[in-house]
Amino acid sequence: EPTVRTELMEQIPPIAIFLQESRPNFPTAFFEYLMPIVVRYLTDVNNQVRKAGQEALLILLEQDLVAQSDIENKVCPILLDLSAPDSDDEYKVEAVNIICKMASMLSRTTVEHMLLPRFCELCSDGKLFQVRKICAANFGDICNAVGQEATERLLIPKFFELCSDSVWGMRKACAECFMAVSYTTSPEVRRSKLSPLFISLISDTCRWVRQAAFQSLGPFISTFANPSSAGLYIREDGTLSIRPSAQDVNSSSCQPSSNVTLVSSSANA
Repeated sequence: EPTVRTELMEQIPPIAIFLQESRPNFPTAFFEYLMPIVVRYLTDVNNQVRKAGQEALLILLEQDLVAQSDIENKVCPILLDLSAPDSDDEYKVEAVNIICKMASMLSRTTVEHMLLPRFCELCSDGKLFQVRKICAANFGDICNAVGQEATERLLIPKFFELCSDSVWGMRKACAECFMAVSYTTSPEVRRSKLSPLFISLISDTCRWVRQAAFQSLGPFISTFANPSSAGLYIREDGTLSIRPSAQDVNSSSCQPSSNVTLVSSSANA
């Protein structure tokens, strides 16, 4: 009965937390019994059960309850199978969504070696625009997860493709995450490649794309600032923030830093 399996999935995270706290008494219970169930339910025939399994998996990853070996040997292979070119459309959309959400919770090595090649393939999926849109919407998170070298070598060419996609929703999603992508690149790539690309979005034929690009203009410009002097940095949630410089900290409290106001308005935009 699907409702029973769904209910079971919702109980897995609290049981796993209990086992973690009682590890001396139950050293291998989670890995032997619970983790195989979570992995199996990712391919369940019932949509609701699969969703519950995906949510349980993400909670387990957030709580750092899944061993690195289980991630690489059990979770990643099943997601790669589900997101394969010949996979069922519904399974593929779900798999790419969970791959994108997992990226920020895994080690850089795991993401780059196991998930990044498939993500790059999915960015060019000509069959399902939903798959490309998920990739576009999460592009900044993937860049942040793999770092500058892999971003410039593998992801920037895919970003160019998505920014010129025939579906305007794809281009809009790219405009919205432009700051996060720019922040991961070198100043030279930012200046020579991303600036012209941003101009194309701000001049797009679709007004929704243009509007999203204009809203990202301030944050994009902020990535050109020198972090050591401007104190700009990206939080883990992807928002732009400011870290007071030593000069600001040592200066009088009645001398507010002018760039605080500018950054806060950009972040709000």
